[in-house]
Amino acid sequence: MKQGPSSEEDCFSLLKQFEHVLESDPLIDEVGFIHPSQFTMLDEEAGFSNEFQPNNGTSSKFWNQDHKLGISTDILVQLCRDAKHVFLLALQEYKSHGNACNESQIKNISCSPCIPESEVMKHSQSVLLLSSDFGTAWNARKLILSKKDHLSAFTEELRLSGLILSNSPKSESTWSHRRWIIKMISQRFSTPQEIITKESELVESIGERSKMNYRAWYHRCWLVSYMTIEQVIQELNKSKRWAGLHVADSSCFHYRRRLMLKILESLYVKGSSAYDKTEARKIWKEELDWNEELVERYVGREALWLHRRFLSLNWIMYFACNHSDASPETGESIIMNEEIAIFIDNEIRLLESSMTVPDTKFEDFQAQALHAAVYMLWLTKKIPELWRMLEEKLGTEKVKCVLSTIAQERPSLLHHLVNI
Repeated sequence: MKQGPSSEEDCFSLLKQFEHVLESDPLIDEVGFIHPSQFTMLDEEAGFSNEFQPNNGTSSKFWNQDHKLGISTDILVQLCRDAKHVFLLALQEYKSHGNACNESQIKNISCSPCIPESEVMKHSQSVLLLSSDFGTAWNARKLILSKKDHLSAFTEELRLSGLILSNSPKSESTWSHRRWIIKMISQRFSTPQEIITKESELVESIGERSKMNYRAWYHRCWLVSYMTIEQVIQELNKSKRWAGLHVADSSCFHYRRRLMLKILESLYVKGSSAYDKTEARKIWKEELDWNEELVERYVGREALWLHRRFLSLNWIMYFACNHSDASPETGESIIMNEEIAIFIDNEIRLLESSMTVPDTKFEDFQAQALHAAVYMLWLTKKIPELWRMLEEKLGTEKVKCVLSTIAQERPSLLHHLVNI
């Protein structure tokens, strides 16, 4: 097996082979870099014998089967260098040609294309599949796409960026380009809701393969602004199972908070677009109950307690308070009423059960006690009367125990919360 290109002619031949593979299979949906030693194994798994090799004899460099493309790591450096070189030459000539055309239009002189934009698009595609954060290539594609007036050009760009994300799921440039595409579609063609739905599904599938992918989840949160209230409800229901299976991943809970804020925003929209407050209240209560179940089932997970802060404060502000009650938004304390008192009773019960640390070496129980104590101290800053209720229900000694738990583990945090 050949271990790499040995001449300039050979390396440009590899680039041509690479671009030929991309053109011959427009349905490629996944790309990856593989070691040369893996090609034989892949051929055997695909049922190819030594006498027959796929890809017209290029299987030692590129492997393409079932719309999956593998590129040998042995040629990556040279292939990427040559792809950038060819792309930059094409871009330079394209821009020169564009300037010449502008001058010709002023002088009413016709000009014929020299380097078509398709060359820039073709070579930039090769570059980005090998080096996803090469900003010049993304900007060149934006320049050309901004002159297009067909929806298909932008949906094809979504397909390409999705292919790049299959190998570079945390590429900020790719996610940013994807948002630019959606903005362009929204401005020129209106936003097809099926695109937003597919985007959300893409993030979830990437989240399964690429853990703690904050860029992907940020993109999903960004999509919420384009969603209808019906899509928001659907996304809440669809993401619930994923969140329940990934309780340590705060990104998904941040996404759910963005969805729920969208519901709150819709409560104050005038006309038929306003969302029913009774339904919103039901959704919030179900989320609170579900969060409590997760807190008790998955001990010591801070993401769950942070999510509860958001749920609790907004429950009190939007659903438990009377219109005449003060709120943190006005800089005043929340006034206690019967419904808030019932809610606080439940929170104290949750605190008490969480503060019970069994005689075990597992640190999760200590973490649970700490998170519960911090949560309750945070809540007292929103509802000062909670101190009195804590002392009445838990007793002074247990309240001191709560403060002691925070002081031992996070003394600076205790000082910060007390002085908010």
